[in-house]
Amino acid sequence: MNIVTNRPAAPEPSAATTRRVRPTPAGSPVAPQPRLDPADPPVEVEPTTGAPVDAVPSRVPVRQPRWQRKAAQAGGWAPIEEVHWDGTPLREEPYPLPARPPVRRAPARPVPPPTPPVGLAVLLALSLLAAFFAWVSAGPFWLAAGHSTGGTVMITECAGGGLTQRCRGIFLADGDRFQAHGVRVSGVAAGRTATGTLLPARMTGPDGSTAYADTGPGQHLRWLLGLALVAGCAAGIVRWTGASRLADERQRRWAVGLALAGPALITVGFLAAAW
Repeated sequence: MNIVTNRPAAPEPSAATTRRVRPTPAGSPVAPQPRLDPADPPVEVEPTTGAPVDAVPSRVPVRQPRWQRKAAQAGGWAPIEEVHWDGTPLREEPYPLPARPPVRRAPARPVPPPTPPVGLAVLLALSLLAAFFAWVSAGPFWLAAGHSTGGTVMITECAGGGLTQRCRGIFLADGDRFQAHGVRVSGVAAGRTATGTLLPARMTGPDGSTAYADTGPGQHLRWLLGLALVAGCAAGIVRWTGASRLADERQRRWAVGLALAGPALITVGFLAAAW
C-alpha cells in the first residue's frame, strides 16, 4: 500500500519480464544484440567498420580475373587483411627507384680550321673539278632547255670504245644555216662508228664544239649529274677549307657564302659561254 496515494503497490517485474528473448531457430544467423547487463564485459570493436569483432567475417572471397585465377588459401578465400573492400587482393606497391643524376657530358671541342696551305690546296682542287663538271654540263643543259639547232653529223673518225670512245665529224645544220668541221660527236651508238655514217644530231649554235647525237633520258642525265657534282664540290669547299668552323658567326656566314658563290659563278660563266 502506497501511503501517499492509498493505492496498492505495483508488483515488481520479474527477470523474465525485464528481458524477453525471442527463440531463434537453430542454424539461422544471429545479428549482434546490445548488451543490457552493465556487468557484461566490454565488446571488442573492429576499428574499420565499428562493428563487434565477432560479427565481422575473418575471410572473404578473392576477386580475380578469369585469366589470372589460381588456387588461393582456404579454397579461394583469403584473410580480410589481405584484400580490399571489393575483394581485390592487395598488391605490393612497386618500390620507387632512386632518381639517377643527370649525366654530364663534356662539351664538344670545336675542330680547328685547317692550316692555310691545306685549305688553299683543297680550294684549288675542288674549284678545278667544279669548272670541269660545269663545262661538260653546259651544252646538255641548253639542249634540254630547248636552245639548240638540229641537223646531221657525218662521222669522220672514231677511236676507243665504251666510256673511252671518242668520235669526230662534220655537222650540217638544217636549212644549210651553218656547217661545223671537226666537232666532237657525243652519244654515238657502238654499231654506227664507221667513217661516213650520217646521224641526226643537235648543237647549241655555230660556235659550239660538240654535236649531240643521243636522245631520250640520256640528254637530261648529262646535265643533272654534272650540276650535282658541282654542288658536291661547293659543299666540299665549305667543309674542307674550314669556312663552317670559324668561331665568329658573322665571319662564318661570309666564308660559307663565298665558298658557295665560287662554283656557282663558274657554272654561270660556262653556261653563258655555251649559249
